[in-house]
This record gives sequence, structure tokens and C-alpha cells, in this order.
Amino acid sequence: MTALTAAAAPAARPAPHRGGPLRAVLRTHRAALVLWLAALAVAAVALIWLHSLGDEARQGMSACSTPPTHRLPSCAAVEAITADETYANGIAVIASLLSWAMFPVAAWAGGALTGRELESGTAQLAWTQSLHPLRWLAVKLAAPAALLTAGTGGLVLLNIRARGDGDPDLVGDWYNPDAFVSTGPVAVAYALAGLALGALAGLVWRRALPAAGTALAASLLLHHLLERHREDLWPTVSRFAPGSIDLPRSVLQVTWDTSMPHGVGISHATFHPPSHFWPLQYVESGLLLAVAGTATAAAFLLLARRLP
Repeated sequence: MTALTAAAAPAARPAPHRGGPLRAVLRTHRAALVLWLAALAVAAVALIWLHSLGDEARQGMSACSTPPTHRLPSCAAVEAITADETYANGIAVIASLLSWAMFPVAAWAGGALTGRELESGTAQLAWTQSLHPLRWLAVKLAAPAALLTAGTGGLVLLNIRARGDGDPDLVGDWYNPDAFVSTGPVAVAYALAGLALGALAGLVWRRALPAAGTALAASLLLHHLLERHREDLWPTVSRFAPGSIDLPRSVLQVTWDTSMPHGVGISHATFHPPSHFWPLQYVESGLLLAVAGTATAAAFLLLARRLP
């Protein structure tokens, strides 16, 4: 009797290995992981190389004299230095790549991370194998979020170091859109917002192609709105002066006008000085993280409501 009872009893399920769902995510999206790591490696090597060109590039931008003096080098010697052009172009390319990283991230998150798996039934299969749908989504988001934060943050730090003293003649003014995004936490926040918007689009459509398109469109709209209204995210500085006002190049001019009270010309300028870089970074990063958090919460709520 005891033997029959023991034989009839269902076999105990083996304890799941720790990190099983995480390994499954990395294995499923191995191609994207390899591409991301390769892109990080190439960008890191490029930034280290650009950093090594920095001093020579700055020499190429220095003042010169013909004939040379004891203070200034010969202009012929300075013009022969081509590192400044190579350096400036390289910095510009890296800045653009960091600034626009959210778009491929959003399209991938919508099309492959969630949309394709729901469309093909891979997600539903995972749910039947003792992996709760909400846990499935948590792992799906946590793994790429950690990789995006570490990778993008590391490249931003390397980019800041490669830019050296930030000479605007070489690397562009701090307020230029690509330069601004690629030199602060905004770059990471954009990537995370793209990930969350893509995941939400995948859950809404449950089909890869429409989800990728929707995620890309939402990211473009978000990027456009923040870039257009960036100067409004922090109070500007005002300056009044008789006649005209000469502002330094390193300030972001917002408005400039001249009035004629009592026949005397008074100029009024509002602008952001370089010291506003970090307040603008923090406010924009906060808005992006709020978008990411809202999209993530909406994704979990939508998935929970669809559960039986």
C-alpha cells in the first residue's frame, strides 16, 4: 500500500535554478546583446583614441604668427596639424550616436523584446512554465535597463573625458543638442525612456512591426518636445544695458530685444549661462525618468488586467 501510494504521488518539481529567467532573456536576445556590447567596445576605443588626440587638436586651434614670434608658433606649422579636424569630427559622431540611441532601443523593445514574443506565443509558453507574467515582464525590463544604464553611462563619462576642456571651436557649444545630451545623465534617461515606451507599445499591439513603429514615433515626439522646450526647463538670466549687449559665445541666448524709452535705446537679453548646464540636465533627466516610470507602470497594469 505504501509503495502504491508513493508511486501514485506526483514527482516533485525540481527547484528552479537561480537566475533562470534572466539567462533565458539573455539567450533569447543574444544577437541584440552581442551587437550592444560590440557597439560599446567600438565607441569606447574610439573615445580613448580621441582623448589621445586632444592635446594635438588643441594645438591646431591655437593662435599663430607669420613670421613666428617667441610667443606664437608659425601659422604654416599650425595649419599642417590635421588632428583638430579628425578630433572634432570624431567627437561630433560620438555625440550624435549617444543622443539618438533611444530610437533603436525603443524600436527593439517594442518589436523584439515584447511584441514579437507575444505575437509568436513565446511569452505565453514561458508563462505556462511556472514563470508569472508580471515576473516575466520585470525580468524583460530589468536586464536591458541595467545594460543600458551601465553602457550608456560609461560612454558618457568617456565622452566627457575625451572632450577635455570643452573648447567650443573643437567640440561645439555646451547647449548644442547633441553635445548637451551626450555629456550628462540625460543620455541614460533617454535610453531608459525608449526602453519603457517600446515595452509598453509591444504589450499594447502584441505584434512586432506595429509595436516597433509606435515606439519609434513616441520616442521621436518625446525627443522633439524636450529639445524644443529645453531652454524653458530652468529660469533664464536677464541683462539690461544701454545700446547693444555683447554676450559671450558660451551662453545660450533665448531672447534679445531693444526698446526706446525716452529716446534712449535699452537692450534686454535673456540667456542661460554655462552654469545652467547641470540644472537643465537634472530637470530633463527627471522628466524622462518620469516618462519611463509612467510607461513601465502602464505596461505592468495592462498586463495584469489581461490576466485571467
